[in-house]
Amino acid sequence: MHRLLEQYKVSRTPIEMIYMAKNGAITQRNIMVLEIKEQSIVAFCYLRQMKRTFLLQNMLSFRPMKKKYVDEVI
Repeated sequence: MHRLLEQYKVSRTPIEMIYMAKNGAITQRNIMVLEIKEQSIVAFCYLRQMKRTFLLQNMLSFRPMKKKYVDEVI
C-alpha cells in the first residue's frame, strides 16, 4: 500500500478513496496525497477543500480518479 501511495504522491495523481470514519461511517473522498507517514497520510481533500489526515487502517480502497469529460464528442 505504501509503495502505491508513494507513486500517486510523486506523480501527483488524484485518487478516489473509500474511507471509514472514526464513527464507522463510510465515505468516498477524492484526495491528493501530500505526505505518507507510518500510520497515516496527509492529503488534500477535494470535498473539504483543505489538508486532512487519514489513517491507513481506515482506508478501505483507493484507485486513481477517473477523468470526467463534459460534452465529449466521439
